[in-house]
Amino acid sequence: MIIHKFGGTSVGTAERIAGVADILAAHNATDTVAVVSAMSGVTTQLIAGARAAAEGKDAVYRELKAALLNRHLDVVTALLGHSATRLEVSGLIEDRLHELERLYRSIAVLGEVTARGRDAVAAFGEQLSASLLAAVLCERGVRAQALSAAQLIVTDDTFGAAQPLLAETRARLQTHVLPLLERGVLPVITGYIAATENSITTTLGRGGSDYSAALIGAGLDAAEVWIWSDVDGILTADPNLVPGAQTLAELSYQEAADLAYFGADVLHPKTIRPVTANGIPLRIRNSFNPAHPGTLIVQQPRPERAVLPAIISTTGLSLIAVGSQDDSWTLAMAARALQRLSEAGLEVRMLSQSLSEHRLNLVVREQDQAHCLRLLRREFENNGFERVFHLGVKEQVATVSVIGLPGSESPLPQTFRALGQQGTRVIAIAQAATERSVSCCIPAEQVATTVCFLHRELGLEAAHG
Repeated sequence: MIIHKFGGTSVGTAERIAGVADILAAHNATDTVAVVSAMSGVTTQLIAGARAAAEGKDAVYRELKAALLNRHLDVVTALLGHSATRLEVSGLIEDRLHELERLYRSIAVLGEVTARGRDAVAAFGEQLSASLLAAVLCERGVRAQALSAAQLIVTDDTFGAAQPLLAETRARLQTHVLPLLERGVLPVITGYIAATENSITTTLGRGGSDYSAALIGAGLDAAEVWIWSDVDGILTADPNLVPGAQTLAELSYQEAADLAYFGADVLHPKTIRPVTANGIPLRIRNSFNPAHPGTLIVQQPRPERAVLPAIISTTGLSLIAVGSQDDSWTLAMAARALQRLSEAGLEVRMLSQSLSEHRLNLVVREQDQAHCLRLLRREFENNGFERVFHLGVKEQVATVSVIGLPGSESPLPQTFRALGQQGTRVIAIAQAATERSVSCCIPAEQVATTVCFLHRELGLEAAHG
């Protein structure tokens, strides 16, 4: 059995969903399970609508709901034509988004987005994409059925980053999924979402659809788990920045986990745990180029494989500074800031604490910038710090990490030398104790030239294998 997980870009348009259906139709339905993310950008829109509702911006969340409805119905029209299936799926989408609007109205009355409410809102995207893909498969003659992972993956109640209960999850997967496969039905399961034992919706964290696929693979004793994205596996650099980036053909579980930890977008960090525990090979493949073999991740890679460093870059980030205008800033205040953002489910990609400068620098997603500022302002200005408190956006930034793999020479001396030669302004830096990896925060406008220069200086342009 193979678990096929498709990310947001793989199901982002009608054309891409059709491509995914082609990939799945080429496999035997009795040993194939699909796991899908929401269409690209949908989860971000859903959460933006919840924040707007909490702020009393009724027109904003209604417009977002209408845009989501139109986008999904356009896909239905493009792929299902005038079939009876089209009417059924259109009705389901309309019903789910009306339910979303009711949830938004409840948040507006409350005036706050709780962690539980945020998970309930975020779960809608995967439910819509799974229903769409299953309908398209059925229209093509493949027996398929959409399933909500809320009925399959059991977790604790840590909303926003729930922890799975493995024994209970395995029992449900065996009970609900295996009979479908035995009847020749291809299950199309929602990624990212789950539920407590009391059927309260939870999520596994942003990007958690990869994790969902690994959990499902472990629970069903799959032969392999395939993660389909929009690149040819895990590469030595972002191919959008470095066209000559090389695919890392084979990695160990630990090597892949290290790359994911540093921000490799094609793999969620938690994904490695279930497959490692069960010895299940993991493949990263490209749904836009399905003929490419991608990256294979196993316990013991072949000794003759090429061992290369990788450059992981993340863009679309903002640097926020929070601190005091005198020497009253303390570590306890920094802890308060981080705790408040954590409670709101906001990810801090990098941070630097400078007591001499009386401030904490936080790297967050640009899309979260305004919300972060509101939360921090409320936390400090409403608690007696308004006269000394200072908060603001410093600049738009990116992070660049260079990760060397065991068995190869440390890339750090070349990295530091290249950054100096390129004249890259390093705003903050974090280095692992192993001396095989380093992460830098740099100005957003310098990321493309920096990554390209690093790739050349590390000798990756001429790398093969």
